[in-house]
Amino acid sequence: MATVPLGFNIDAPRWDQGTFVGRLKHFLNITDPRTALVSEEELDRAKALVEGCRAGLVPPGSSQEQLLYAKKLYDSAFHPDSGEKMNLIGRMSFQVPGGMALTGCMLQFYRTVPAVVFWQWVNQSFNAIVNYTNRNAASPISLRQIGVAYITATGTALATAVGLNLYTKRAPPLLARWVPFAAVAAANCVNIPMMRQQEIINGVTVTDEDNNELGCSRRAAVKGIAQVVVSRITMAAPGMIILPIIMERLEKFPFMQRIRVLHGPLQVLLCGGFLLFMVPTACALFPQRCSLALADLEPELRDSIVAKHGDKVPYVYFNKGL
Repeated sequence: MATVPLGFNIDAPRWDQGTFVGRLKHFLNITDPRTALVSEEELDRAKALVEGCRAGLVPPGSSQEQLLYAKKLYDSAFHPDSGEKMNLIGRMSFQVPGGMALTGCMLQFYRTVPAVVFWQWVNQSFNAIVNYTNRNAASPISLRQIGVAYITATGTALATAVGLNLYTKRAPPLLARWVPFAAVAAANCVNIPMMRQQEIINGVTVTDEDNNELGCSRRAAVKGIAQVVVSRITMAAPGMIILPIIMERLEKFPFMQRIRVLHGPLQVLLCGGFLLFMVPTACALFPQRCSLALADLEPELRDSIVAKHGDKVPYVYFNKGL
């Protein structure tokens, strides 16, 4: 084994995570949908290389580019808290292929109640997997809580979608096309907090700037989850708001009326175009290593930190999830 190149820290961000542009470059890198096609064996080799690099040893001849690519694969497939390999469907690198198919179908099949019910159910099942996979892994959740979260979020989405679908029967066609987005937004406001309820109940682990654990904070959990909800709605918004306008106008052309069978595939492809940019953009809205001022913590935790560290810890840090 060879030693790590002098001055190279594989865990140091390649781009400044304190800026939106830096976070965007970071998430463009790790949400690259091509990494979803990488074999399990290659992912395991990437993890071994990253862990070896952390220990100060790498295979002879390893270049910095190879180490950075291994870290890209590692970040795309392994949980930042536990280091465990995430299931494929829940990875952010699968958001483009998975999301484009589901969003395209929701936007295409919005006219009948059975179609609305089916595609909203499929979408919420997908979202439940994504939310569970990208939770703060330091806060375990029981199967019963997962089931309650899933049923509640799915029920919210279906109630919103079916209710608005019936309400907009006599409304302009464009309003009916926006019903799927309203349902998705409403369900995100329920699904994410419910799937991560243990974080709200018990708090998430907060650390100082040097990653020394300071305790658990419920207020930190609420802040992190709220930011994730905003990010997820932002992720879906452009495709589900702008694309219906585009399709509404395109479908008036004679050539589009002759190829109705291709409307669904076309919407799926266009959704993919939106998500290719919006997945990293939405993830980059807020730092993944979230911060909270000491003054905003629960009084008992704040007093405990002040008693041990005085005024040396003005902010605490935690993983907000994605």
